[in-house]
Parts: sequence; structure tokens; C-alpha cells
Amino acid sequence: MNSKLQDKNIDFLFKSILQLQSMEECYQFFEDLCTVPELKAMSQRLAVAKMLSNKRVYSEIVSETGASTATISRVNRSLIYGCDGYALVFGRLDAEEKENKDE
Repeated sequence: MNSKLQDKNIDFLFKSILQLQSMEECYQFFEDLCTVPELKAMSQRLAVAKMLSNKRVYSEIVSETGASTATISRVNRSLIYGCDGYALVFGRLDAEEKENKDE
């Protein structure tokens, strides 16, 4: 965990997010919490991270997401040197998708 990031307000934010139980609740909460551009920026970074994890090249990512090469580079740095949060989430999403296919 990044000790520079942790404080009581961020702890409260994360605890609040962990209370959400459905996609509808996520939409309600995040539409109240964030501006549309903030949500779009976060979702774009997540899409970029997924594409980079799947070994997609920058030109494809730019074309499909509209992200700048600077954004793609920053996300790539997080994938390489970050806290493995993206990998954690993508692994769980992949496992969930596989489970749903097997049913």
C-alpha cells in the first residue's frame, strides 16, 4: 500500500465503494461522486490498462480509446511499477467471465 496516499478520507472513500452491491448502485454512487469527465477518464485508463495487459500496441489503443500516448505511457508505468491493482482486478474479472462461460 502507498503510505503517501492513505489518509482517513481515502479510507472512507474505499470503504464506501466496498458497500456497493450492484452495477446500478455503482452508477448511482459514481454519478453523485464524480463529474462525467472524471468518470470517462477513469474508465478510459482502465480500458487502456486492460488493452496493454493483453499486449495491444499503442496505435491500436489510441484508435480504440482515444487516449493520448501520454496517458497510455502513464498507465503502462503503473502496470510495470505499480501496486498490481490492475492485475488483481483483471484476474478476478477473467475468472468470473470463465465461470460464467462454464455454467
